[in-house]
Amino acid sequence: MRKAARHIVAVDAPFSSIIDSSPLCNIGRKTNQDVNHFQALVNSVIAQQLSVKAADTITARVTLALNDDVNPTSMRDIAESDLRSAGLSGAKTRTIKEMAEAWHTNEYDFSDPKLSDHEIVTELTKLWGIGRWTAEMFLMFTLHRLDIWPTGDLAMRRGWEQIHGLTEYVDPKLLDGQGEIFRPYRSVAAWYCWRIIDGDSATW
Repeated sequence: MRKAARHIVAVDAPFSSIIDSSPLCNIGRKTNQDVNHFQALVNSVIAQQLSVKAADTITARVTLALNDDVNPTSMRDIAESDLRSAGLSGAKTRTIKEMAEAWHTNEYDFSDPKLSDHEIVTELTKLWGIGRWTAEMFLMFTLHRLDIWPTGDLAMRRGWEQIHGLTEYVDPKLLDGQGEIFRPYRSVAAWYCWRIIDGDSATW
């Protein structure tokens, strides 16, 4: 991560301030042994279009409703009303319920390092309610892929704008190209964009 941080500052000096004032990016360093792939995807679905604080709160409530055991069976069996009471929208409840059913009928194994980012995104987005953003969060924070550039994330774009002192919103398509200089550490650059917006969070 020190090498990644040095590379980011070398190619885009405005990042130096947030990198100097932050700990090293912990993608791939934070222990996630207790979070299985299904649970990680559930957490990402919960976080869709929410602030980090709101997502953390609802994730904790859902986990509590499942007695700290988030797995396809417990999620399939819990009443939809209990998930709604924990703060999930109807759409997210449907997504997570259908994902739990899919896990019972398919063998999902994304741990093979030979699987490309594109292959994993393609497989995950076949599931109802799972879009590119959710798949990218899974790649970054569960599979620890270091070269993901999630320009569809609003907070990441706001962080980019703040780092670069921009007064207008950056176009996601334009940002796609601007991220090329950070390869092979685009995930790390994105992480610092988030950090300037959200600071410390249980999500990290």
